[in-house]
Amino acid sequence: MSPRTPIRPDPITIADVETDLETSETRAKRPAGRRLAPAVALVAGLAATWGVLALAPEKQAAGCLEPGAWAALEGDKPRRIPAGDVITAAAARDVVLLGEQHEDMDHHRWQLQTLAALHARRPAMAIGFEMFPRRLQPVLDRWVAGELTAKEFLRQSEWERVWKLPADLYMPLFEFARLNRIPMLALNVDGKLTEAIAEKGWDAVPEDQREGVGRAAPASEAYREFLFEVYREHAGRRGRDGKDAREGKAPGRTDAGFRNFVESQQTWDRAMAEVIARRVNAGGERPLVVGVMGAGHIRNGYGVPAQLRDLGVRNVGTLLPLPVAADCRVVKAGLADAVFAVPAPPPFRHDPPRLGVALEEADGAVRIAEVTPGSLAERSGLAKGDRIVAVAGQPARRVASLIQAVRAQPDGTWLPVEVRRGEAAMEIVVKFPAKP
Repeated sequence: MSPRTPIRPDPITIADVETDLETSETRAKRPAGRRLAPAVALVAGLAATWGVLALAPEKQAAGCLEPGAWAALEGDKPRRIPAGDVITAAAARDVVLLGEQHEDMDHHRWQLQTLAALHARRPAMAIGFEMFPRRLQPVLDRWVAGELTAKEFLRQSEWERVWKLPADLYMPLFEFARLNRIPMLALNVDGKLTEAIAEKGWDAVPEDQREGVGRAAPASEAYREFLFEVYREHAGRRGRDGKDAREGKAPGRTDAGFRNFVESQQTWDRAMAEVIARRVNAGGERPLVVGVMGAGHIRNGYGVPAQLRDLGVRNVGTLLPLPVAADCRVVKAGLADAVFAVPAPPPFRHDPPRLGVALEEADGAVRIAEVTPGSLAERSGLAKGDRIVAVAGQPARRVASLIQAVRAQPDGTWLPVEVRRGEAAMEIVVKFPAKP
């Protein structure tokens, strides 16, 4: 089971989406029963897909990167560089942004080792997280002060509602901050703001509903082109009204929907940049401010780095993890200051089981919004629109809890799932395949 729409990566853009981009991570942030316009659905889905710097294995030209090594990006060919040199240079910055693919545990392990190395050089540090909206800052402060248990922290920070990915992906980072009493910063805004801007545009959202975020600096033409490819791909698959693209007009760069989409994305970037900039300029001993966020907000300096420059923060470093077999065409100067080549997973590593669905929360229940063709869910008989009532006899009310239940299933086991399809109640048994 995945908490986001399945992605088929493309070597040039970050997301080649197989189904609707609106996902479980953000559907629950809007009122039940309200349908989103295509641009709004796209912004909602980017909360899940923006953390993907996609590099398709079938199109990769191997040989650019060495596993477990850092590379500086100079011209069209990366150059291996000692880890100490990367950390020394990064520690001299005012801000360092660490990218990630949200669901990849190795990316979070890389973030942790990089944070530890930076902290050894610059003990005065603050860590900002895309995962939390600004209003939750007091909870982060109590966690760092040691006033909350991990369970209390996740509950008070509304983890299952605001981020929804399994908490064990991120807890080592949060524990590192708590252990070393490093301030944690809530960088984000609630999804309802970016969705409102995607639907109506920045100017149509009242100032008192903008959560204090200022107007973003204009997007560069390169960033607009990058965003248009994402927007066009989504609209091309779903059509302007959600139908097949052949039934509607092809999306254009002058469309109001695209304009609103750009403004929404930039608001997202601006919000995170503002929190970082305020901490940099807070006075006193200037800490190293590290931002943890999806790679799409960082790459090529388009998103958060550009907004930081507009806010007067220019000494910014960007570091990204890449698969060791990354496409040589995108591993070039400008992508980031340096990249770390994440080795391929060992052959004996077994990924957690997935059903192959996108989920949403509505009226205290979990509903299947999409079913991936050929997936375990489809083979088991689950269908779009089914409301999942219980799993293994336990009530199912939250997407995150349901994901955890599926991930915990051993190979070869059977999992009873109670669903309501319309007015009918039924039990479907999901038979997980034996370990290959």
